[in-house]
Amino acid sequence: MRTQGPPFSMETTYTWEDENGATRMALRNRGTPTGFSAWLAPLMSFMVERANKKDLALLKRRLEGSAQR
Repeated sequence: MRTQGPPFSMETTYTWEDENGATRMALRNRGTPTGFSAWLAPLMSFMVERANKKDLALLKRRLEGSAQR
C-alpha cells in the first residue's frame, strides 16, 4: 500500500506466512519525510508504531475470538 504525501509519501508492506498451522503477519512501514515533516519524524515514527501495535492486537483478538465460537 502506498500514499503520496502530504506530509510525506509512505509505503506499507504486509507479509503473511504459515507457521506451524498458524498464520504470522508482519507489517513494515517505510517513508522519507522531507521539509518540516523531517523534524517530526521521530515522533511520527513512534506514533505509527504505537497505532500499528494497537490495531494488530485488536485484529488478533477479533480473529481468535471468532475462531473460538
